[in-house]
Amino acid sequence: MAFNHLPAAMHDALGPLSVTPVTHSVPMAKNHRPSRPPENAGSRPSPTVVLDRLAAAAGRAARITHTEHLPPRAGTHATWPDRIRPEVISAIGQAGIDHPWTHQATAAEHALDGESVVIATGTASGKSLAYLAPVLSTLLDGAHAPNGRGTTALYLAPTKALAADQRRAVKQLAAPLGSAIRPAVYDGDTPVEEREWVRQYANYVLTNPDMLHRGILPSHPRWASFLRSLRFVVVDECHTYRGVFGSHVAQVLRRLRRLCARYGSEPVFLLASATAAQPSAAAGRLTGLPVVEVADDASPRGELVFALWEPPLTDLHGEKGAPVRRTATAETADLLTDLTLQGVRSVAFVRSRRGAELISVIAKERLAEVDRSLPGRVAAYRGGYLPEERRALERALHSGELLGLAATTALELGIDVSGLDAVVIAGYPGTRASLWQQAGRAGRSGEGALAVLVARDDPLDTFLVHHPEALFQQPVESTVLDPDNPYVLAPHLCAAAAELPLTEADIALFGPAVPELLPQLEAAKLLRRRTTGWHWTRRERAADLTDIRGGGGRPVQIVEEGTGRLLGTVDEAAAHTAVHEGAVHLHQGRTYLVRKLDLEDSVALVEEAVPPYSTNARDTTAIAVLETDTEIPWGDGRLCFGSVEVTNQVVSFLRRRLITGEVLGETKLDLPPRTLRTRAVWWTVTEDQLDAARISPEILGGALHAAEHASIGMLPLFATCDRWDIGGVSVPLHPDTLLPTVFVYDGHPGGAGFAERAFHTARSWLTATRQAIASCECEAGCPSCIQSPKCGNGNDPLHKRGAVRLLTELLRTAPPEPEEGHPAERSGGPRPEGAEG
Repeated sequence: MAFNHLPAAMHDALGPLSVTPVTHSVPMAKNHRPSRPPENAGSRPSPTVVLDRLAAAAGRAARITHTEHLPPRAGTHATWPDRIRPEVISAIGQAGIDHPWTHQATAAEHALDGESVVIATGTASGKSLAYLAPVLSTLLDGAHAPNGRGTTALYLAPTKALAADQRRAVKQLAAPLGSAIRPAVYDGDTPVEEREWVRQYANYVLTNPDMLHRGILPSHPRWASFLRSLRFVVVDECHTYRGVFGSHVAQVLRRLRRLCARYGSEPVFLLASATAAQPSAAAGRLTGLPVVEVADDASPRGELVFALWEPPLTDLHGEKGAPVRRTATAETADLLTDLTLQGVRSVAFVRSRRGAELISVIAKERLAEVDRSLPGRVAAYRGGYLPEERRALERALHSGELLGLAATTALELGIDVSGLDAVVIAGYPGTRASLWQQAGRAGRSGEGALAVLVARDDPLDTFLVHHPEALFQQPVESTVLDPDNPYVLAPHLCAAAAELPLTEADIALFGPAVPELLPQLEAAKLLRRRTTGWHWTRRERAADLTDIRGGGGRPVQIVEEGTGRLLGTVDEAAAHTAVHEGAVHLHQGRTYLVRKLDLEDSVALVEEAVPPYSTNARDTTAIAVLETDTEIPWGDGRLCFGSVEVTNQVVSFLRRRLITGEVLGETKLDLPPRTLRTRAVWWTVTEDQLDAARISPEILGGALHAAEHASIGMLPLFATCDRWDIGGVSVPLHPDTLLPTVFVYDGHPGGAGFAERAFHTARSWLTATRQAIASCECEAGCPSCIQSPKCGNGNDPLHKRGAVRLLTELLRTAPPEPEEGHPAERSGGPRPEGAEG
């Protein structure tokens, strides 16, 4: 998230802001040849049978470190509230649903009572029907209103795909109700000629927070009739609105509520999430309203078999001669291949766009060895595709034309892909909430399902597959956010002022940080105070000040040089690492080389090629302490939390051989540095502590560096993030602390709560870090303990034993964990990159 295109005055007022995401490829090993499916592949085997078949190949059984069996569960029925119109109940009956589950009826009752409600029940528990029943009934009530357009409702989804899928479901459910229900999608893919019809006639508008922020709210006079009649706002998959992204969405919803009040409406908010802890509190922070919680899941559930899978060690050696495991990418590709051959409908979730493309390519190659007709049954699905490509893939998956799909989290949410038998998760997705969301995509028709988590060669993944209790005996994380983050709040105050002048009465709506920010925005000449309130002063659109997804700036267009064909886009913040000159770019199974990156025009020119290598960027990072908010003694050292400025620069990229991961060479890059003002936790050690830990000056840098890498790898177990949301720097003598220091910082301007959570759980966090390093079987350090896939220094220096001794001494004098303030823990949005030094 960055104000990369803010007016200079905003930069001066809030400080320089930018962030540098990094994506990396991984080496692969081809050691498994698929065979033809068994005779009964066309039947629907139990998840246990499917897993046994996967484990039957030579050496595979030993890769399963744990299997968890979640038994089936019976459902409990209720009756719909008598205020639901009989026509709606009849339409629901025609869809094959005679009676609601208890939680559906309870949620509908609250909605009809005018109470905002969050439905926090499991995947495939019928949350959509819980809010659709009262919404459709109320829309039907208003369909014949004597004045105006009647009642309206707004549906918000985090992705375009989910909104389009929900429109299909609503249209099908409401078909018996005739023209009284007029659902329509309004997003960036909606043709211009359709948009006016949606504004004037649709009474159930499905969109996303981005379009609400950039398109609907700034043009509210054109939406006056719709907003005046707005009765319900549905916020689907609300657990995704967390951290910086969630904080932006919280302010967008406050702007929506403000405009609705201006037009005389006060909509009820209906929120839904399959994976949320403390859902009422989280929904209240998101909407700014009291929210009733419905969390007792009364729906039936099929059996779920959940396997933890650790790829084997290979004969290869990585940086500094470290042993290398077979990659999760290659292992997942083989599993997806075998599931496809069994006729098992499956999705493989992958953390990166490149990973999704690679798994698809590998699976197609393996399938072609068996049957030339099979590669067409597997595809990749990720963000950055053109709209028509996404829609075609969604239709093919829904119809069963596709048997296997390698997808990023773009497909994680509640798109109806009923009929899936198995899910393979390539690497821990960062949070237990996301893990269960992905696992829940299989078995949605009530049948048994298989989920397999394939561990990456990474400290956290290695820890989890050998400590299953950390996954299966712990609740999902709290979905928390901080709308008062000034980097979030400031642009929304400007956007709100552009929509309607801000008044004193609005301060309570937007939060306690407003009085401090308004003078800064006045001084920056972004807002001007007059007798009627604060006004937006510029010609530019205030809504363009920020990208609520956290990308910042214009997306970089990826264009084929010879033809001018647009292949897709990449976030501006990711451009330095994803599409630098010489980078390998994958799209729909084809490989391209980036010939030129034009940052000024936001264009990357590529040409098709077949290089025998992949690329990943290297960067350098420096950090300065701006302000220490709080600190506590750790023996003679200190544990601190505060504000820092991080300077990051991509300086080169490595070329790695595709199969082995062998480094073929390094190429220098000339890209500008980026600065990031954010929040960090850091700890220092003294000479006496170093002497007690037997850390000599020669190994100090390596011990600190190893502890930094491992602590970043383990933090996602304690904060709702993953290692790509955070960064770190370790320094034997830092100029601001004058001591050896390790920093871990949020990769978001203004902070996202990860570092604060680390501060409050430091003892548990660093204890787990020490355990992860000490228990690793390697001799001198490997990717499973102290090596990082995104280290800007090539994982040099690192000293495994020194890190264990250092953390042992630090923890020996560690005080009890400090109490958490508000917001105690926050969770992350998209994945801006913090480099590891």
